[in-house]
Amino acid sequence: MVKRSNFTSKAQKDLQIIELALQGEERAYTELLDRYQDSIYFLLLKKIGNENDAEDLTMETFGKAFNNLPQYTPVYAFSTWLFRIAINNCIDFVRKKRSRPVAFDSGIDFHDPDNSSFKSKTLNPEELVIKEQKAIEVRNMIRTLKPRYARLIDLRYYQEFSYEEIAAEMQIPIGTVKAQLYRARELLAPLVNAKSDHI
Repeated sequence: MVKRSNFTSKAQKDLQIIELALQGEERAYTELLDRYQDSIYFLLLKKIGNENDAEDLTMETFGKAFNNLPQYTPVYAFSTWLFRIAINNCIDFVRKKRSRPVAFDSGIDFHDPDNSSFKSKTLNPEELVIKEQKAIEVRNMIRTLKPRYARLIDLRYYQEFSYEEIAAEMQIPIGTVKAQLYRARELLAPLVNAKSDHI
């Protein structure tokens, strides 16, 4: 990647890290996460005011950025590009949230044309079997991942460990937990999507 004379020393350092990331150096992704995670998180928290949503959107922002890293060109600093992704994510999130039907206190959604709120919330036996089969299939897909990725997914989504608890359990930094968990989801997504296409 070309060195930019108009960039700050921090932006120049980002370019070096990006170069390593594009060469497949996983630690580079963790370093980018560590450098900008707090800034992105607090920006999103200020915009939407909910810690859980801000954390999810932060990881989604890094997910999109890392996924599109080969398309990044240093016309602007990496931080500018990353913050733009975060803002766009935030706008999409708020737009989707506003478009959801609002239910009254009764718990009945009066915007639902077929009044499905009156229907039973429990799955019928056939739906239960399908749900169980899908859960087994996903578990089998997880087992095809590298052991460390499979373990991360198990701890986070099945045992419901916090990032801090996973870091303690696996004896790795929290930044590494988040970066590798993102990578694990990225590896798993095509498998799940491919399976869904055949159902």
